[in-house]
Amino acid sequence: MRLRRIGAVVTALLTVAIIAGCGSSSSSSSTSTSSSTSTSTSTAPVISTSSFTNDFTAMAALKPLIAEGKGKVAAILPDTVSSTRYVEFDQPDIKKALSMAGLPTSDIIVQNALGSDATQLTDAQTDITNGATVLLVDPLDSGVGVSIEKYAASHGVAVIDYDRLTLGGSRKYYVSFNNVQVGRLIGEGFVSCVAAWKVAKPQVIVMHGAVTDNNATLFYTGYYTDVLAPYFKSGKYVDVSNTAGTWDPPTALTEFEAAYTAHKNANSAVIPNDETGSPILAYLQSHGVKAKTFPTTGQDATLTGLQGVLSGYQCGTVYKPIYLEAQAATALALYLRAGKTPPASLANGTTEDTTAHVAVPSVLEAPEWVTTANMNDTIVKDNFVPASQLCAGKYAADCTAAGITP
Repeated sequence: MRLRRIGAVVTALLTVAIIAGCGSSSSSSSTSTSSSTSTSTSTAPVISTSSFTNDFTAMAALKPLIAEGKGKVAAILPDTVSSTRYVEFDQPDIKKALSMAGLPTSDIIVQNALGSDATQLTDAQTDITNGATVLLVDPLDSGVGVSIEKYAASHGVAVIDYDRLTLGGSRKYYVSFNNVQVGRLIGEGFVSCVAAWKVAKPQVIVMHGAVTDNNATLFYTGYYTDVLAPYFKSGKYVDVSNTAGTWDPPTALTEFEAAYTAHKNANSAVIPNDETGSPILAYLQSHGVKAKTFPTTGQDATLTGLQGVLSGYQCGTVYKPIYLEAQAATALALYLRAGKTPPASLANGTTEDTTAHVAVPSVLEAPEWVTTANMNDTIVKDNFVPASQLCAGKYAADCTAAGITP
């Protein structure tokens, strides 16, 4: 019995020593990540990117951080035009995540700049004046992003780049999806669709997002450079036109019409999001193009995009579960608000700021390509778009064919 007691004591002492050693190592690593946050994470909750689910229950683990911090958390979204996601998902999901983490409603600000750089900067300045200590900023462009981040830094306010990276900025962290991978999924989805729809000699109109948006560049790198370029180089596909680039749907339609008119042989298009694709699909149908004959692509899993997929006018769409991004951004914000360094299990990667030439600590969530084959197990299962909306009216038969029931 005496030997057992001695063994137990030794084991306990060794366990304490190991825990202490691990805590020291974590503090050292955290210091290199962010010099302005506390190097002690011993009392902070530990959360990882794998913690987040669509019921937001992981947010409860962050409640101990609330009492340790001060000030408001403000999120400033860019517009309502480039994607409906900002109104339908980001805004409510950020509010829900902050609320479920225990932040009082009076300390939560979520705004939309409505496409105006001046409004986005003014919103940030006003939020700081009104007590915000952390900003989540999805910049309309890097120019306004840099202005916001300089102003915030001069007032001791932390900034997290949300969804779009501010090139040349000074943010603490970046939260988004892997945007080159988003582009690759678009490119790979297009290639699969071309084969499935038996388009023998693809004559491709290649479209681009707004040139002021770094994400658009990353998407293009994924679908064009990484996937489609070899097909064009070999002559298997023909790149008939590259458009100037925009996130404005009417402008995108104008660009497409010009390319389609100039190249009568065009029989497919790589389109980087659902919003810009929607009027193009309507245009093609008005010109007698039949289902499953003219491959197109999209992103953001909007209702119109998903219905375009169901009806055979869009190959697929990139699904980005916004609830993951909103919870990750909330977690980072609450660590920073409390003066804590987020755990490495949360800030799980880095993203290169190609203007500032720095690696930005990042949370990068995984996107997924959605077609009729997996729509029920992704979009519908997550209630991202309710089946009752998806399958309304003329899309009921398409849903039945895809195994989706309202």
